[in-house]
Amino acid sequence: MTREIGVVGAGAWGTALAKVLADKGERITLWCHGVECCRDIANQRENRLYLPGIELPANVAATQSLQAAVAEKLLVICAVPSHAVRGVFTEAAAFMAPETLLVCGTKGLEEGTLRTMGELFGDIFGADSSKRQAFLSGPTFAIEVARGLPAAVTVAAYLESVAKTVQEILNTPSLRVYTSTDVVGVQIGGVVKNVIAIAAGISDGLGLGQNARAALITRGLAEMTRLAVRLGAESSTLAGLPGLGDLILTCAGDLSRNRRVGLQIAAGMSLAAITASTRSVAEGVRNTRSLYLLAERLGVEMPIVEQMHAVLHDGKPPAAAVRELMQRSLKSETG
Repeated sequence: MTREIGVVGAGAWGTALAKVLADKGERITLWCHGVECCRDIANQRENRLYLPGIELPANVAATQSLQAAVAEKLLVICAVPSHAVRGVFTEAAAFMAPETLLVCGTKGLEEGTLRTMGELFGDIFGADSSKRQAFLSGPTFAIEVARGLPAAVTVAAYLESVAKTVQEILNTPSLRVYTSTDVVGVQIGGVVKNVIAIAAGISDGLGLGQNARAALITRGLAEMTRLAVRLGAESSTLAGLPGLGDLILTCAGDLSRNRRVGLQIAAGMSLAAITASTRSVAEGVRNTRSLYLLAERLGVEMPIVEQMHAVLHDGKPPAAAVRELMQRSLKSETG
């Protein structure tokens, strides 16, 4: 039985999800923000701006109408950048049926409010809406998912029954989906890993070696876990796909946008020049300030995030940030 699914956001990740679900036989309506992107998908069957080289099936329909993308859908996937979620889904909410399942594929915190996407959906749809929401995260590069290469992700929901329903819809022969009820842990892992990946890129760009990268990944996991647990998550979640798995991929993978930002910073490029040079959003740039402020508000120690904030937003030389991390006061690893 073919199911009607809306994907809001035609960046690389939204387009990849649209393709794998369409290949499975679902009917997909893909909302595009830009005219050029929408036209290319409709006429060329390819998203040349964000996912070039991937042919999209005929059962992916591109639209610039939010109403067309979300009305009368069994499931709607949020795949817009975190800074656009409130605006886009405040508009979309007027067209969504109460029983529609909402799956968040966006990783980030809202700037200013420092709210997670789950908290943001509560603002938009009301507290009772949480029972039909789920959150998708894990170690995935969009282009590999679109090509059908093997990948595994986690979908977390407030209700286990919703997680299992979304699992069945999203699971494909090449995309294995696991379930969780730790909504907070799944979300926080996807936010923190982006900032640690910028640090890993800086380390690699400065030629500090693989030992340094391994240390950053491991201590980054400690920061991620501290924050998530402080917000009510289970530490075991961060040892899985949405935490450690995503962290390893984003810190070490050549396709990582956030790692690339770190490499460019190490090479002497300004943040303004880096941002202007690409269409794709490296969420870690925005997440760094939000995480820094959230950690400060909650009293959570996150030294890597603190140093990345100083580099990105205060002009601190990358080498000085690394030096300060190495010269911090001595302590127990588990302290």
